Amino acid sequence: MRSLNLLICEGNTLEEGKIFQDVGIPTHTESLKESLTYYNQNLKIDVLNPCLELDLNKIVPNLNKYDGLIWGGSSLNIYNDTPEIRRQISFMKECFKNVNKILAICWGMQVAVTAAGGEVKRGAKGSHIGIANDIELTNNGLNNLLYKDKKNKFNTPAFNFDEVVTTPVGTIHLASNKINKIQGLNFKTGVSEIWGLQYHPEITYKKMVDIIKFRKNALIEKRNIFKNEEEVNNHINFIEEEIKISEKDSRMLEIRNWLNLIN
Repeated sequence: MRSLNLLICEGNTLEEGKIFQDVGIPTHTESLKESLTYYNQNLKIDVLNPCLELDLNKIVPNLNKYDGLIWGGSSLNIYNDTPEIRRQISFMKECFKNVNKILAICWGMQVAVTAAGGEVKRGAKGSHIGIANDIELTNNGLNNLLYKDKKNKFNTPAFNFDEVVTTPVGTIHLASNKINKIQGLNFKTGVSEIWGLQYHPEITYKKMVDIIKFRKNALIEKRNIFKNEEEVNNHINFIEEEIKISEKDSRMLEIRNWLNLIN
């Protein structure tokens, strides 16, 4: 692959990122960097946090220098009206005017969909805690280059409580499972072509297990996902069984394929 200029947008606030680092969990940006450089050692990567109040007059004129943008995950919920979320949506709209190829992962997809006129709500059929099972490609997904060499049905790391319920005009539906109808999509707006994933090909199952352990009390007491610690441990055991049979290259094919799309 040739050298590429990429921009990574960190979806988490600085405070959330520091919490991750303090307990030894890689930030989502660190996970993205590791996955991208696995396929291409010649990348020039800049990182930006749109949660901050940015001087867009200085940043926006330089956006068109990037071959692609990746917007990663976050613990935020898009329907909460906070300054950090409004800034992210606003900056995504600027990216639509300047960046040709965008890979929007989990929270990133939710920001992109919202910025393009779609809607995200709390998942009606539940959540994914560390893993999404039986994601199946649609006919359009089978023919989309983002899924080149991907199995028709697969499991993957995922962590989300929300889902896309209304897609932007002209969206192509790529993948689905029983929890989230929209697991993968592709649409165009402005000068941008956006591929969105509700799951995390760039994050290891080990990191997901670490996040579950770290958030154990919140998952039991606030989210009511698990009744008790025993249920948490049983779920972790389930993910650890998946680790035994999962393959890194298969898990991260979407990252490889997107890089090929912009190469």
